[in-house]
Amino acid sequence: MHAPSLSRRRLIVASGAVSAAIATGAGAAPAPRDIRLSLNENAFGPSPQVARTITRNLSSLHRYVDQSEVDALSRQIAMLESVSPEQVVIGEVLEPLGLYLARQRNGGGGIVHSSPGYTALIDSAAPLGGRGVAVPLNAGLENDLPALAAAIDGGTLAVSLVNPHNPSGTVGETAALDRFILDAARRTLVVVDEAYLEYDDLPRRSAIRHVRDGANVLVFRTLAKIYGLAGLSIGYAVAPVALARGLRDSGIGAPHSLSRLALAAAGAALADQRHVRSVHDAVAHERARIHQRIDRLGWRRTDSRADFVFFKPPAPAALRRAFAQAHIAIARPFPPLDDWIRVTIGTPAENDAVLAVLQIRS
Repeated sequence: MHAPSLSRRRLIVASGAVSAAIATGAGAAPAPRDIRLSLNENAFGPSPQVARTITRNLSSLHRYVDQSEVDALSRQIAMLESVSPEQVVIGEVLEPLGLYLARQRNGGGGIVHSSPGYTALIDSAAPLGGRGVAVPLNAGLENDLPALAAAIDGGTLAVSLVNPHNPSGTVGETAALDRFILDAARRTLVVVDEAYLEYDDLPRRSAIRHVRDGANVLVFRTLAKIYGLAGLSIGYAVAPVALARGLRDSGIGAPHSLSRLALAAAGAALADQRHVRSVHDAVAHERARIHQRIDRLGWRRTDSRADFVFFKPPAPAALRRAFAQAHIAIARPFPPLDDWIRVTIGTPAENDAVLAVLQIRS
């Protein structure tokens, strides 16, 4: 059985610190009970251009979203990803995609995925007969590519691959991942969730290059992570033209399903790639600080490439209590890895508080 859903729709979030915190490493220290490092939010916040763009659009809230606004963002994304605008579907696509896939076959079918993991796609397909086919992570807490391939059968609707993985933060070796994606795509749809890929080497690792080459692959990106738009519920998928058209024809990405402010914010966030790079660098620096402390303690950890760390302390229950006593919210357990702990990278001040807890428990 897969782990409980981590559906983005259930996340109610506040914005992070302003961009100045990235450059200065500073920012107002949060009140003790405000240290929330449980949901992999971007503690540094979105581009400063986002707030300005939202402000400019407040005067048109009484007007419905027009198709031209959706098309404009699709063209912007298409240019960024070097694909056709016809291949872009706007929105937090994973959940409606699950329903769409389950409708394609009477009685549903299986969605092969790694466990524990992010299961919005699987959970949303369940009402129409979609079922998760859970494959445990390998010994390195990476997607077990041979086992995932072996789980594909005639009843498979799709393979769901999260890269970097959540909750482990691991990234598969590029050549092996490419071989798996291309081989699996000859047998079924491969859905690659790249929510955290901007925290790593995006151009080299992104599976969008396989979509460009015509493979049966859909790549999902959310703007809730490095772009800092978690409170606006916006993202996009890049897919083969026929699949993208089918998704749009079913109502996914339709203007009435989208917010004008979210569309405007997405355009501003995507346009400011300098800010994205600054968040990447700040998170990498802060992640390294925590990894170094964990290494000095001699605890096992993954090589996380995302905006969180994942590690196995000798006394996880005691450490969870210590975080709670310090008013630091960390992620829930991820069965069967209950003795591992995931902590989101926060601001430098927030990470200082994490390091202080780790020091006390050492």
